[in-house]
Amino acid sequence: MQQKHVITGLAIVTMLGLTMTAPAITTVASAAPAVAQKPTDDQLKDRVNFRIDTNNDIRKYDIKVKVDQGVVTLSGDVATAAQKAEAARTAKVDGVMRVDNNITIDPNEDKTVAERIKNGLSKTGDKIDDGWITTKIKWFFVGEDSLKDSHINVDTVNNVVTLKGTVTNAAGKMRAEHLAEMTDGVKKVVNQLTIGK
Repeated sequence: MQQKHVITGLAIVTMLGLTMTAPAITTVASAAPAVAQKPTDDQLKDRVNFRIDTNNDIRKYDIKVKVDQGVVTLSGDVATAAQKAEAARTAKVDGVMRVDNNITIDPNEDKTVAERIKNGLSKTGDKIDDGWITTKIKWFFVGEDSLKDSHINVDTVNNVVTLKGTVTNAAGKMRAEHLAEMTDGVKKVVNQLTIGK
């Protein structure tokens, strides 16, 4: 660790019967340069899930994400090879060492998805109700960089979402509305957000 010597005042030094005044020197450790923290596997999993869930091409499919020591493993079913490739591309976030794409291509998967949506179920099989919608939107907002320092209240009644609170800029207001609109089960979004601090 690097050290600095800083003159902090005067010290009285007695040597051989002589009294002298000398600058007092204090040794101060310099701060080490900040090192960027490597994301944990859980953080990487959250980031990958967020990117998949907000990607219009693949968000309706139940793509499972596992992360082990920076290696992402994708599994689940999609309908086309292009969707499988898009999932792998989407999973490459900062900190990911490698993506193992074990997704299966099933041309009938869109029929399965349509049936699930008709039955009011999420891609993981949860019942889509007002509480589920509110929780999902809040999760989206936490993962969205453009909504940092925003204070947003999400209220869902009969699948209609009302957003209230503040965002830091117009882009954040639009992004919040878009994320709410793309959430499964949402019929309408009433955006009452204001721009402020």
